[in-house]
Amino acid sequence: MKVNRQTLIASAAAALMMGVTAGQAAPTASQSVSAKAAQASPNLWFVEFKSAAAVEGGRTDRIRAEKAAFRKAVAAARIQMTERYSFERLLNGVSVRATPAEKARIERLPGVKAVHQVSIIPAPRVERGQGDVGVQMNTALSMTGADYAQNVLGLTGQGIKVGIIDTGVDVDHPALNGGTAGFPNPRVVTGYDFVGDNYNADLGTEPVPDANPDDCGGHGTHVAGIVGANGEVLKGVAPNVTFGAYRVFGCSGTTDSDIMAAAMERALADGMQVVNQSIGSSFQWPDYPTAKAADNLVKAGVVMVASIGNSGTSGLYAAGAPGVGKKVIGVASFDNTAMSLSHFTAGAADVGYLAATGAPTPPTSGSFPLARTGTPTTTNDACNALTAGSLTGQVALIRRGTCSFYIKAKNAQDAGASGVILYNNTTGMINPTVAGDPPITIPVVSITAADGVTLDGQIQAGGASMTWQGGVISVPNPTGGLISSFSSWGLAADLSLKPNLGAPGGSIYSTYPLEKGGYTSLSGTSMSAPHTAGAAALMLQADPSLAPNAIKRRLQNTAVPKPFNGAPTSGFIDMVHRQGAGLINIPAAVQAPVVVLPSELALGETEGASTTRTLTLKNTSASALTYDLSHTAALATGPNTFSVSAVDAASTVDISPSTVTVPAKGTATVEVTVTAHADLLDRSIFGGYVVATPQGGGQVLRVPYAGFKGDYQSIPVLTSGGSGYPWLAQLVSGSYLNRNDTGATYTMAGGDIPYFLLHLDHQSRKILVKATDKATGKPAGTISIDQYVGRNSTSTGFFAFAWDGTTTKGLQPDGEYTVTIEVLKALGDPANPAHWETFTTNTVTLARLTRQ
Repeated sequence: MKVNRQTLIASAAAALMMGVTAGQAAPTASQSVSAKAAQASPNLWFVEFKSAAAVEGGRTDRIRAEKAAFRKAVAAARIQMTERYSFERLLNGVSVRATPAEKARIERLPGVKAVHQVSIIPAPRVERGQGDVGVQMNTALSMTGADYAQNVLGLTGQGIKVGIIDTGVDVDHPALNGGTAGFPNPRVVTGYDFVGDNYNADLGTEPVPDANPDDCGGHGTHVAGIVGANGEVLKGVAPNVTFGAYRVFGCSGTTDSDIMAAAMERALADGMQVVNQSIGSSFQWPDYPTAKAADNLVKAGVVMVASIGNSGTSGLYAAGAPGVGKKVIGVASFDNTAMSLSHFTAGAADVGYLAATGAPTPPTSGSFPLARTGTPTTTNDACNALTAGSLTGQVALIRRGTCSFYIKAKNAQDAGASGVILYNNTTGMINPTVAGDPPITIPVVSITAADGVTLDGQIQAGGASMTWQGGVISVPNPTGGLISSFSSWGLAADLSLKPNLGAPGGSIYSTYPLEKGGYTSLSGTSMSAPHTAGAAALMLQADPSLAPNAIKRRLQNTAVPKPFNGAPTSGFIDMVHRQGAGLINIPAAVQAPVVVLPSELALGETEGASTTRTLTLKNTSASALTYDLSHTAALATGPNTFSVSAVDAASTVDISPSTVTVPAKGTATVEVTVTAHADLLDRSIFGGYVVATPQGGGQVLRVPYAGFKGDYQSIPVLTSGGSGYPWLAQLVSGSYLNRNDTGATYTMAGGDIPYFLLHLDHQSRKILVKATDKATGKPAGTISIDQYVGRNSTSTGFFAFAWDGTTTKGLQPDGEYTVTIEVLKALGDPANPAHWETFTTNTVTLARLTRQ
């Protein structure tokens, strides 16, 4: 593939312009949207106090005095709120339930530093595959060198305590309980259930804590197995660790981020040395409370590992908290080199497949003739109606392209087909959906492009047939070793480098609750994080003196960047803000005699200037070592957040000196100057790797760098979202109506209150919503203040802000008002007017119903 500089070479996240889904609605022609589409805020808030948390050096007596003073001030002001959790060691604050109006009053109380929305955290989103006999775990262990660390270096994680904050752990699973069922047991030595089986934040249920963190969801058991399963079926990365299990989800549904923070405090109190959190909230800031709590865990000496998120199709700046924490190891996902698939045979070929959603489950027996509807070069295979009866009793081979999978399957079904085999038109597997009306009533499966070409050749030769089989086969994964398509993009909102590194997360076989089958294969950054947590446990066993930042440094220094997943044979390296330092290499991280610090360079916004940083090489060995310094470029991405484009625009990197000798037990420094490519468009993100290669052979070390070209505050925040947002809106029959042109009158009864619909194209430092008395022109108070606000997940999504008629000056009387929304951009200077965006509504009339 020939690529010139500044050429868009691929869509790095296919079909990023998402369709309308819940939370991302686009308006109808009448300028209305469903109220259910709003990304609404729950009435739960973190209240952060001004003094430092205990881990940050705050005095316990002062922290407790601040809480007492806050509660007294709340009572004196008659603020209606309910306290949920109190935090002391990792955060200084509380979480409360209160209306947005009461929240605005809380913000103005003495001693309050900030109020943050408590996020609703969805149940961990993973893709489930079929089980096998552990081949997938073995290949994943081989990818990171965990098998070598176990079998050659003798590392098992013995004596290391790993906390799992998740859906719990199946305490009866023989691979996780050390041969003793129940809780506690020899492996799951401590833990707590914060919520109970029936908890679901979406339903507003209250937590019902329990002493036993047993898992009825499955995700946490799978994660724990990757870290440290030790059974006959499989072994995890560190099979002799002990666990603390902290359950923050019910059996199904969602949870709240304040519960996650409470679990982190408990894990610290229980003496966990490593904590894994394969859950989080996307599009967040490093200043979000769960990210700050995770950072403080690291300050307390705990290695904190978190999944970076599965929002790979949601564009740039999508990384989630707590993974965006500055000291947290935020982990991307690479696809496993093998996967287990259901299968059928065709001649000598044994072909693995994925079953399509929306079609009947494929059978496990039965033979059928094969027919094709096109060729391996047909671009619109089966997109038009097929001759009636032309496929009767046959299974149709159809190539991907042009029209939907449903249309292809429906045309084959109408032609009498007994089944459909869809084959890809590019590298990798596809997870097709054929749901539609009328429904598909025949089995539909998908296979790789290579397998499709093989079957096409058999059909051309004549007499081809296929036979459905039971069980599964392990097959090479065509995207093995490449970044997973679902893995979230960075950078973080403050332009810090995220993700930090990656590990296997696509198609990972691990433990599962016994009542759900005992083992299964799942995919997600949820699976890559525990590979890294297990690696940290092995490193701590090898050298108990390693601090958390030293573990992160060694893992980053020795990680291996991987090719661009959109064109793996092109020679391009995938983006730093997608894979971080690359795929971890555990034996190298344990054994490397030299480390480089810092282990990553976040260059921030360059605005056309060069950036110079100092790297220090530290030699822990008894011999001097000489390194040659060089640069490897990674692909950049263009300026569009939601439609990610890969760009070949290598930075210029000057390194002085280019060769350096690091004395035994000593250090040496080099200066690195990075200049973004002159032709790279402003608002693009660029990156690459500074490479230290030892003369005479040995472990190569790398330091990733990434930066933003141009003025970061030039990114618009308040954009139209394709619908003319912001809106002054009115809720009528379950839909928001746009009242920008006319203004609106509100009775303030039921849902008839003013709403302000905003599409946020990028994260913002602060959003102020203020009311002005139209008659006098005087300020009527602040309606709300929101700090460190995430962006919308799609280019058409919106947030709905409501006003109940109360401001910081109290309940406002009936009359005419205007409302102004002021947005301070990410990393913006509050004193610089150019860093603010504003929107002022038409007339908002409050006309409350008079009681008769």
